[in-house]
Amino acid sequence: MSGAPKASKPSWPTPPEGGWTADDLDRLPDLPPHTELIDGSLVFVGPQTLFHSRAVDFFTWQLQSLAPAEFEVVREFTIDIDRQNRPEPDVIVVSGEVVEDPEQTRCPAASVLLAVEVVAAESVSRDRETKPLKYARAGIPHYWRVENEKGLAVVHAVELEPTTGAYTSVGIFRERMKVAAPFPLDLDLTGIKPRRGPA
Repeated sequence: MSGAPKASKPSWPTPPEGGWTADDLDRLPDLPPHTELIDGSLVFVGPQTLFHSRAVDFFTWQLQSLAPAEFEVVREFTIDIDRQNRPEPDVIVVSGEVVEDPEQTRCPAASVLLAVEVVAAESVSRDRETKPLKYARAGIPHYWRVENEKGLAVVHAVELEPTTGAYTSVGIFRERMKVAAPFPLDLDLTGIKPRRGPA
């Protein structure tokens, strides 16, 4: 007759006193892909939906096509905000000179012109409340939050107001997104859909 089963050790990392730091993301073994650091806590990403995948592809491609030559567009790449915050926006537009090392794993928030987050079911409060505050405090000039509204993309665009240091709304865009900043863009948001049309 065997004894009582041994309690299994948790398979996730136990945080040190004071929480994890931005540097820990590069040192911790076996972290799931796209792990973020928010307020010293590790945040794991849930399974990706088709809408999320298509929206990220759409904005990556469109921004790569339209961004001025001095900027780079990078998808799913972490940014250093401070010692306890290293979020990973879905897409960023960043100053080209800070992404020259193919081995780098992050870039400084001060180099980010635009952060784009496509809202997922588990990220609603982070994308609507937590991240905009942190991105604004880090001085990121533009933030776009992309929501799934019955299968159609709605973009909530905000811009940093220099005198207050807070974001102010530039607009809520459905079907078409036309803005002058961070650079001129005229996007057909209905393009976020399957390649095949209805039969």
